[in-house]
Amino acid sequence: MTNLNWAVVTPMANEEPDFEPFISALKLAMDKLGSGTAYLVVDKVSKDKTLDLCRELSSKDKRFITVWAPENTNVVDAYIRGYKEALSRGHDYILEMDAGLSHDPAVLPTFLDPLVSRKVECVFGSRFIKGGSMGDSPAERQSLSKTGTILSTLLLGTKLKDMTSGYQGFNREVVEKFTAYPLKSKAHFYQTELRYLLRKRNYLEVPIHYRAPSPNVSKKAINNSIISLFYYFWRRITFRAPSI
Repeated sequence: MTNLNWAVVTPMANEEPDFEPFISALKLAMDKLGSGTAYLVVDKVSKDKTLDLCRELSSKDKRFITVWAPENTNVVDAYIRGYKEALSRGHDYILEMDAGLSHDPAVLPTFLDPLVSRKVECVFGSRFIKGGSMGDSPAERQSLSKTGTILSTLLLGTKLKDMTSGYQGFNREVVEKFTAYPLKSKAHFYQTELRYLLRKRNYLEVPIHYRAPSPNVSKKAINNSIISLFYYFWRRITFRAPSI
């Protein structure tokens, strides 16, 4: 995969404590692949030295591009801004992952290989298939993730085993489609919404091990998830279910 034109998008907010371990792991993964560009998206949510650390890194290693996005109003804006930056620079395959080592950079090839060799359009990380786990995450976080998948399956008729994971990758054409789509979600439901909208695409689930240091999800994020979920449920039962 030395000549493969791929990128990974990672929102970076208050990542100072885990910055070095995460970047070291990401560098190692990119070195082994012999290719790759990382877009580190920072906005005003970050109050520590994350932006300075990202800019310093970008000045030393051109594979890392710092995207300063003060206009962002939520985490979904950060993801979409990163995707658009990657599109503008012509990448063929674009992946998304969280910082802080909740997602392991070492498994990036697991996402890239199906996109390239098997011509899969979407590769979704799953904690709930054989080989996947989120065992060291707090019980509250595990319950929230599993409940989200169960509700999505019941209300939206989806078949994926994990509807709430944020480790995923796409070919360019798919990214062009969903970055132009008016997404309803503003927070954690974003991954569920994306997987629902892409349900008719040629996709594959791959196992991942997820590590979440905190069970905290804001009430605002939960409310937005409920509203968005029932919006798509209503569209489904009225035979106006969208897909992209």
